[in-house]
Amino acid sequence: MKDHNQHEIQMSEAFLNSAFLALSGGFQDAYTYNARNEVFCNAQTGNVVLMSQHFMAGELTAGLGYFFPIISFALGVWVAEKIQANYKYAQKLHWRQGVLLAEILILFTVGFLPTEYNMLANAMASFACAMQVQSFRKVNGYSYASTMCIGNLRSGTAALSVYFREKKSKQLKQAMYYFGIILMFALGAGIGGNLSIRYGIRMIWVSCGFLMISFLLMFIEKYKHFHEEHEIK
Repeated sequence: MKDHNQHEIQMSEAFLNSAFLALSGGFQDAYTYNARNEVFCNAQTGNVVLMSQHFMAGELTAGLGYFFPIISFALGVWVAEKIQANYKYAQKLHWRQGVLLAEILILFTVGFLPTEYNMLANAMASFACAMQVQSFRKVNGYSYASTMCIGNLRSGTAALSVYFREKKSKQLKQAMYYFGIILMFALGAGIGGNLSIRYGIRMIWVSCGFLMISFLLMFIEKYKHFHEEHEIK
């Protein structure tokens, strides 16, 4: 017999909220790649590879197109950490909602920048994405990333491996959270890529819409979650 206890989880860590963040994260990467000179705003590993390739080929301007998003991403993490440190106990608005509002404003501005300013647009998008990934780092208590897949894929696969070895439902649930986030990221990327190719630079505003849903969800501070404490045999 299973005993189910009910406990509360912050909405910022709920799967529903994380799903919209992952949708936006996938959308953002596909947008900058397809509409802004094939630069990633989230996948900085890819930017490092392409930056190094161009620099070593003597293509300085092309290399800088990847260098500035990398630096902007690091700066975004720095700023988000400072926001958390200074406003962690703010009463009127959760500090993570403040980060989301800043991200929405930045990405909304990116939608107005013409393609002549792609380097600036990519740097701004990378800054915003870094704020998101730094601020939202757990889904139902498990560490994850809402703007990239490699860590989620590793964690999900490891949890699945443990489940098949030990047959504990906790590991299966953990794996499903990670694979669910990857699925939502992929959906966002597919939507973002196709809309960006077809309709152009203003499609980043769709990503702003996903983030606004997350922002509104967070007015629900906590939600009830059934957790399986133990089995009585």
